[in-house]
Amino acid sequence: MTDSWEQARRILRSAGIPPDRLAHLRPMGGGTYNTVEELTLTDGSRYVLKTAPTAPGLAHERQLLVSEADFYGAAAKAGVAAPRVVVLDGDALLMTLCPGEPWGDPLTDSEVTVLRTELGRLLARLHEITGPGFGYPSGALGPLAPDWRTAFTTMYDAVLDDARRYRAWLPLPADDIARTARSAHDALDEVTVPCAVHFDLWWGNILVDRSSGTPRIGGLIDGERMFWGDPLADFVSLALLGDIRKDDAFLAGYREAGGRAELDRQAGLRYALYRSYLYLIMLTEAVPREFGAEENRWRRETVGPELLAALGEIDGTASTT
Repeated sequence: MTDSWEQARRILRSAGIPPDRLAHLRPMGGGTYNTVEELTLTDGSRYVLKTAPTAPGLAHERQLLVSEADFYGAAAKAGVAAPRVVVLDGDALLMTLCPGEPWGDPLTDSEVTVLRTELGRLLARLHEITGPGFGYPSGALGPLAPDWRTAFTTMYDAVLDDARRYRAWLPLPADDIARTARSAHDALDEVTVPCAVHFDLWWGNILVDRSSGTPRIGGLIDGERMFWGDPLADFVSLALLGDIRKDDAFLAGYREAGGRAELDRQAGLRYALYRSYLYLIMLTEAVPREFGAEENRWRRETVGPELLAALGEIDGTASTT
């Protein structure tokens, strides 16, 4: 506890905030990798402090907070509700606190429809923000690439190498997965603009604010998995272990705000590629995270089949002419 307080005071000082204004510090739940704490100052203002771990991780997980800071910068440009960066100091990121709680409280069908439509509009605005190149802004896998095929194949190969290095359980040999993925690489050439992609927008990273009585999106958080790339990649976590093509409310909001959401043959191949990429990460990270038996069983029984389904979709689509 003493170390946490000392670090929090140091980060406040780095942000130009007198450290003696720190009144309260509490751990926040929900984080699966970084350490997250809420800081309350003597004037009642509240911040979030995120600290990177020292434990081993996947290759792309180095300097994740750099990517997270970039995501919040993109969200600010787009006018999308998200934390605002106060200071990034080495392995610590201080940001503002967004209103609301992670999506999960009971909601009526009409409330869900309104929220998913609002979410679609927000994502379409976010995807209008472009970057200087393709890939992870952290530089964990090297500098940004000039084209999406180079960036994404580097990302995909990196997680397969992680799986081999950690001897992670996969439903197929890594070489077979790589071979199937390669058959869809031509579809990546359609992406020519590096857009801001969150890539981790499952329920836990979408805050719902009920303070006005009507539920609204309070903020998109935990942008540490952000990269510059294909907006279609965000559709994966938005329908985690499901299919975004069934989310009529989200797609309606996305299109209404100018987003392109037609999954033709080439887009369908990319969507399957991105699903397989996320599910590879979910299976591989189980080793360095040292999950328990129950969590590992769930990933094998639930995520494994979804990875196979995505690869099967690539096989079926790529083989047709």
